[in-house]
Amino acid sequence: MIVSNLKTPYYAVIFTTLLTDDIAGYLETAVRMEKLAELQEGFLGIESARNEVGITVSYWNSLEAITKWKHNLEHTKVRKRGREQWYEHYQLRICKVERDYGFKK
Repeated sequence: MIVSNLKTPYYAVIFTTLLTDDIAGYLETAVRMEKLAELQEGFLGIESARNEVGITVSYWNSLEAITKWKHNLEHTKVRKRGREQWYEHYQLRICKVERDYGFKK
């Protein structure tokens, strides 16, 4: 699903990953983290593609909301497990979106 009802400005957190061979529990945990993020104040939406390179973009109304999500206890435990088990490499980027537009048939 493409998130398309956002009003600028807002923030995008882009999480790009390369996985290890040991992904036991990864997909279930990724779905759980998406559901948990949806409950956080300031969360606006999420888009994700997981193939050779995983890309997840979450949308937030403020930098403070992003920081609160980072420090969520369950999310903190999952980040640690990701570094220990699932991720060969990851990169996180936080961007302020000043303008967006799209097309839909």
